[in-house]
Amino acid sequence: MKRRILYVIGSLNVGGAERHLSQVAIRLKRRGWEPEVFALSPGGPLTDGIEAAQVPIYGAKLPKWLAAVLRTDRWRARVMLVPAALTLVFIIWRRRPHVMHFFLPAAYIVGGLASMLAFVPARIMSRRSLGVYQLGHPLFARVERRLHPRMTLVCGNSQAVVADLRQEGVAPAKLRLIYNGIDTEAFSRPVERDQARDTLRIARDATVFVIVANLIPYKGHADLIAAFARIQPELRGPWELLCVGRDDGIAAQLRSQIDAAGLQANIRILGARSDVPDILRVADIGVLCSHEEGFSNAILEGMAAGLPMVVTDVGGNAEAVVDGQTGFVVPPHDAPALGDALLRMANSPNRVEMGEAGRRRVRAQFSMEACIDGYEKLYLETGARKP
Repeated sequence: MKRRILYVIGSLNVGGAERHLSQVAIRLKRRGWEPEVFALSPGGPLTDGIEAAQVPIYGAKLPKWLAAVLRTDRWRARVMLVPAALTLVFIIWRRRPHVMHFFLPAAYIVGGLASMLAFVPARIMSRRSLGVYQLGHPLFARVERRLHPRMTLVCGNSQAVVADLRQEGVAPAKLRLIYNGIDTEAFSRPVERDQARDTLRIARDATVFVIVANLIPYKGHADLIAAFARIQPELRGPWELLCVGRDDGIAAQLRSQIDAAGLQANIRILGARSDVPDILRVADIGVLCSHEEGFSNAILEGMAAGLPMVVTDVGGNAEAVVDGQTGFVVPPHDAPALGDALLRMANSPNRVEMGEAGRRRVRAQFSMEACIDGYEKLYLETGARKP
C-alpha cells in the first residue's frame, strides 16, 4: 500500500515530538494518505485526538503480573522494548506500510531494527534535537550510527540538527530539512485582554513574561530566575513571570531559588496547562532559555501570539528568531546576558512591532500547511504514491 505510512514513537504523552506527530498524522489523513501510529508505550493524552481522526494506533502492553513485579517505570520501559519490538514486526507484516517513519531515539532503534527484519521498502528517521543525549547513552549512539546508512532518508527540523547528523556520518544526499509547523490561528484569535488577565489573576498593568517549557534542568529555568533577580530593581512597574510546563522533578528546587531571591510575588509556576494559547495572548514577552534544543515549537507559538521573544542561541532558536527584528538572541548559560536582554525588551518602545514582525514570520515560513507540504514531498521521494 504505497500511501500507507507507519509512524513509530515512544509514547503519546504530551511532548513536542508527540504533539508534532499527532498533528502531522491527522492532517495527512485529511489529505488522503493512510497514516498509522505504533507507540512503544501505548496510551497517553494524545490518543483520543488521533483516533478521532480515524488514524489507527497500535502498541503492546506488559502482562499485569510482570508490570507489578517491575516496580519502577525505568525497568518497565526497558522490559517493554521486547514485546514492543515483537508486536511491531507482526504489525508490519500485517499492515505492509510503504514507509516507516521513526521519531525519538528508542523508537528509532526498535523501529529501525524491526523495519529491516520485515523488509519495509522505505525507512525515514526524524531527529528533533541535537545529539547531546548520546553522551549519556553511548549504546544508543553506536546503534544509531549503524542504522543511519540503512535509512532511505534522514530528516532534521533545523539546520543545526541537520549539521549534527552530517557529523554523525549521514550521507548529505540522504539529509532533508523540514521545519516544525504550527496552527497559527489557534494563537491569533482575538481575546479580551483585561478579562483574560482577571481570570488568571494578573494585574492589568503588569508586564508579563512567559516561558512554556517543561521543568527540566536543560530548559534553563534556574538561569531565568537568576536573571530576574539581577534586573528586578531596574524593571519599571509591576511584572510577572509565568512558567508553564510539566514538572519533571525540579519544581521544588526552583521554588526555593525563587524564595531565596525574594521573587515569590513575581514568579508563578503554573504547571502543565491546556490553555497555553490564552496565556500567551495575555503576555507581553516570550522567553526560552534552553541549554539545548532542536527546533522549538514553543518559540513559534509565542511568535504566532505576537510576542517578541528572548531566546538562547542553541539548536534552531536563531533560525526562528531574527535577532533585533523579532526578538533578542543571547548565549546559553549566561544569566547576566539573559537579564540584560529581558530588561531591554521590557523597556523597548518597539516591542509590539517586534512581536508583530514575529507573527508575520511564522505565518510566512512556519505554518502547519508548509510543514505538511514538506512531509508529502519527503514521502514522494521514497516512491510513495500521492492520493
